Amino acid sequence: MKAIYQLIYWSYRNSSGFWRWAQRRFTPAGRCMAGGLLVAGAVGADIEYTVTYQSFMLLLACLLLAVAGSFFFRARFSATRRLPRCGTVGQPLPYQVCVKNLTAETQAGLTLLEDLADPRPSFAEWLAFKRAEARHVRAFRVSPQRRSNPFRLVNLREVEVPALRPGDEIEVRGELLPLRRGILQFTGVTLARPDPLGLFRSFCRVAAPQKVLILPKRHPVPPIALPGVMKYQEGGVALAANVGSSEEFVSLREYRHGDPLRHIHWRSWAKTGKPIVKEFEDEFFVRHALVLDTFTDEPRSEVFEEAVSVAASFACTVLSQESLLDLLFVGNRSYCFTAGRGLARADQMLEILASVRACGDQPFSTLEQLVLGHLSVVSGCICVLQRWDDARKKFVEKLKALNVPLLLLLVVGPGGGISGAGGPLLDGSGTLRVLEVGKIEAGLAKLT
Repeated sequence: MKAIYQLIYWSYRNSSGFWRWAQRRFTPAGRCMAGGLLVAGAVGADIEYTVTYQSFMLLLACLLLAVAGSFFFRARFSATRRLPRCGTVGQPLPYQVCVKNLTAETQAGLTLLEDLADPRPSFAEWLAFKRAEARHVRAFRVSPQRRSNPFRLVNLREVEVPALRPGDEIEVRGELLPLRRGILQFTGVTLARPDPLGLFRSFCRVAAPQKVLILPKRHPVPPIALPGVMKYQEGGVALAANVGSSEEFVSLREYRHGDPLRHIHWRSWAKTGKPIVKEFEDEFFVRHALVLDTFTDEPRSEVFEEAVSVAASFACTVLSQESLLDLLFVGNRSYCFTAGRGLARADQMLEILASVRACGDQPFSTLEQLVLGHLSVVSGCICVLQRWDDARKKFVEKLKALNVPLLLLLVVGPGGGISGAGGPLLDGSGTLRVLEVGKIEAGLAKLT
């Protein structure tokens, strides 16, 4: 069976690679002519009863001349790309490219193409995706919507470059539409020019490696009263950042027996001639835990991507409310990131969420242990879950037993739900909110 999958994967890589090459090399007219060549070759196989073979020979001759003409394109260019630091899934990302003609001839009819790192998955990633997709296949059922390519990272458009005289440099405006969060890797720039027949394009490649971070999509979150109240934080914000153990500075006073030496204010001691220490007081503030469920055995799942988007939406909202936010999730290990009140900004939290990956090799109890060990310092929990099974029910029951204020958000696929799934939160209390893929904004709007 593995050998069959490897053969299918080999066919997929080669066919997708050839199709990408054909789309870039042939102009629209050239692709039409290549399609006509295939049709003429199939129909005109019998030369005794049809004359279609004559069209086949004419089309073939035109294409061969166009390909041969591409070898006479000799030019040198330099290219510098000006990319913003970050982009967002689903939001157009404009940028500029400076192109300079390094030849002694005027170069006209140029088109700028971007070269990206190969987005095709490895065999292990492809096989895991196909097996996960097969689990959702239903016999004699056709999906009403055609699913887009899950491995496509971005939509790019070609950019027309004005004529460049020798030594001229021009800035052209490009635009791309990110489809996936994470790091988008550019490898270079290709300047293309069609042959005199306008069928096949010649390439001049310029190395221009660069990266841009694509942040997760965010949805508007209405003003809501988040769970929890102000709570004593031993050590204050400094301890929350895991740097030292001091509290909020209040004033200076004379040294008393038992004061820690690290609190001595050396400059004041030098001025007064007697030991002076800094006095602190403990802080009370709101601190929320944003728990992200990353446990799924479906790579590139739409539900998981929307769960990350919901978490990113709440990260931006909570950090605008003068409170601390602890992002808790499990990847190759357990992670806890704290932001707010000068510790980290919302964009830094979004950069972390842009790199979150699904976890399929650890049990859900790993996240449960992480959250339960963190409850002593948080005022409430916002949990973004991907499913409602026994493990998650028990986790929520433990949080309720500890009287932890909760806001539970369950992300489900299109047409999904939790019918038939019993649990302590399905009693009409409204604590558990279901967000359906494709209707996330409408579901979040109901949180008011």
